[in-house]
Amino acid sequence: MGTSTKIFGVALGLSLLAGAALGASDEDMAVQAAIKARQAHMDLYAYNLGILGAMAKGDVEYNADIAGGAASNIVTLTSLDQSTLWPEGSDSMAAETRALPAIWDNFPDVMAKSQALVEAAVAMEAAAGTGIDGLRAAIGPLGGACGACHKVYRAPE
Repeated sequence: MGTSTKIFGVALGLSLLAGAALGASDEDMAVQAAIKARQAHMDLYAYNLGILGAMAKGDVEYNADIAGGAASNIVTLTSLDQSTLWPEGSDSMAAETRALPAIWDNFPDVMAKSQALVEAAVAMEAAAGTGIDGLRAAIGPLGGACGACHKVYRAPE
């Protein structure tokens, strides 16, 4: 085997390895982007729930327009397609996140809990602008729907 054949073979091998490394890097970047988007989505839930929770506790004066807007935002968030936010490899065993691998193992249960969140969000949207008593009655089930998933599928801080 000539020197040029050896050099070509080594160059070909290195280019294949580099291509594989770049592919893995692209995949890692896609997983990281999904995690960031998912966490931003959850932050939007938390922000809007925080508004409603502060009103329910009396920490902030009740305002029907603001409460209704926050509740509508939560309903909108529940209606977004999240399928691309949960790729394989984006759990706490593979990345910097609190999402437990059990999410992917028990996806039908996750979907059932997600549906309960949708229902609680719709109930909050109907109640939030009607008065503080309606908001207070709806906040427990809404927070409970969030917690039902987080208790099982999110690692503690």
